Amino acid sequence: MTVLAYEIMTPSIKAVPQSWTMDRLARFLTDNEITGSPVTDDSGEIVGIATLKDITEFRWNANRPEADKELTAEDQQEARRLRMVLFEEMGKVPVEVRDIMTPIVLSVDENTPVRDIANIMMSEHLHRIFITRESKITGIVTTYDMLKVISDEELTKRCARND
Repeated sequence: MTVLAYEIMTPSIKAVPQSWTMDRLARFLTDNEITGSPVTDDSGEIVGIATLKDITEFRWNANRPEADKELTAEDQQEARRLRMVLFEEMGKVPVEVRDIMTPIVLSVDENTPVRDIANIMMSEHLHRIFITRESKITGIVTTYDMLKVISDEELTKRCARND
């Protein structure tokens, strides 16, 4: 018998509101020792996912020098100055989770074979995927959950079978 999503998923999901600030999200992820969290709208529906990578990329892109070789030295200097002005102004208004989250929510049904989930995660370069029952999210499978399959001999044997 093949291993199904509900057998390895983590059923408790720590979601954050899209209105939280990026700094509050960073503290939440750190405090809970997780790297990402689903994002909910005002009605509690999941509308995206926000990760430490999103925070890092936002901060990196705000400070990154322009690599456009077509600009003159003077234009490059002006572009850097404008970026710094924008970044300073953005610092005055808190960046919200909705501004940095990935709005795409990929999910699979609880009865999806783990091998199919692995293929989706590999092809889409995902570290986590939501698990649903009747279109409602009931859990999450992360790369850590996938490691359970490898570390549990019985699960590994079941996954290896072509049922």
